[in-house]
Order: sequence, then C-alpha cells, then structure tokens
Amino acid sequence: MRKNIPGFKHSLLSESAIRGLVALGLVLTALLVTSACGFKARGQVEIPPELGPVFVEARKGSPVRDEIIRRLRESQVKLAAGPRYARTIIRISDENRSSRVVAVDRGGKVLVRALYYTLTFDAVTPDGKQLVPQQSLDLERSYEDLGPQELGRKMETELIYTGMLGDAADRILRRLRAALH
Repeated sequence: MRKNIPGFKHSLLSESAIRGLVALGLVLTALLVTSACGFKARGQVEIPPELGPVFVEARKGSPVRDEIIRRLRESQVKLAAGPRYARTIIRISDENRSSRVVAVDRGGKVLVRALYYTLTFDAVTPDGKQLVPQQSLDLERSYEDLGPQELGRKMETELIYTGMLGDAADRILRRLRAALH
C-alpha cells in the first residue's frame, strides 16, 4: 500500500506492472542462458536443413509419421511431396502397438500393465543409397491400472502411447542426424 509522502513523486508504473516486468526479465534471461548452452526442450531435435527435402514414407494414418513431419517442420526442414522429389526418404514399417498384464493381486485384479510400441525404419536416397540401415525401435512403458474405470484407462493408455510416439520420432531423427554427421 502506498502512502502519500510529501515531496515524493509516484512512479508512472504500478507495483504490479513493475513485478511483471521483473518476471519477464527473469524469463528472458533464463531463455537466453538455456539457448546459449545448447539446451533443447524435449521433442526438439536439431535437424540439418541440407537433409531436405525429406519425404516420410509410412502406412496411411501412421501417427509416428505425423510426429516426424511435425518435428521436421519445427526444424525448418523442407518436406517433399513425394519420394522422387526428396533428398532423403525416411521409411517406416511394421508399426505395432500391444500391451500385457505385468502384475495382478491375489484376487486376480490387474495392478500393472505394460504398453509396447515397435516399428522398423530406415533412410535412403531416391536412388536407393542407404543413409540409415534398417533397424527396429522398441519402446515400453508400464503404468498402474487404477481399476474398473474403463474410460480413464483408455485415456491414460492413449496419453502414454502419444508420449511413446514422440519418443519414437525423436529417436528416429537423432539416428538419422548421427548417421549423416
């Protein structure tokens, strides 16, 4: 609370505005420091622009294909409309999602489930030169089953699979980047 003090002029900025500017300054400083040290937020993979244009070949509706394309766009890598227009072709096949029960209680109630996401990928040039040899990627996540809430379990499962897709996209792009350097 401000008191009127004789001879003291009030600032044009309110106290809350000053606090906001200080907070903004701290955030900008943190961003500058983390970007200067090479820090990348999760989901950011530095892709060299000379990789492009890139075409991602996968079955129709492949969610990992969509994640890879999103990450390439975020890295300003050009995308090709088809394989013949690409410099690099990332081929994804054999995508599979599965789950299994890991633990049950004495009464047979499921306590823990494991989710699996597997795929095979490689990267080639349009003339067939191998850039990244064919390899498989196997991801696994476990979670506690909270009981009979079917909707909640489905939502949690989808959320975990979404995270796995992001991890798969990052790993594919990291392996591609490593192979090209």
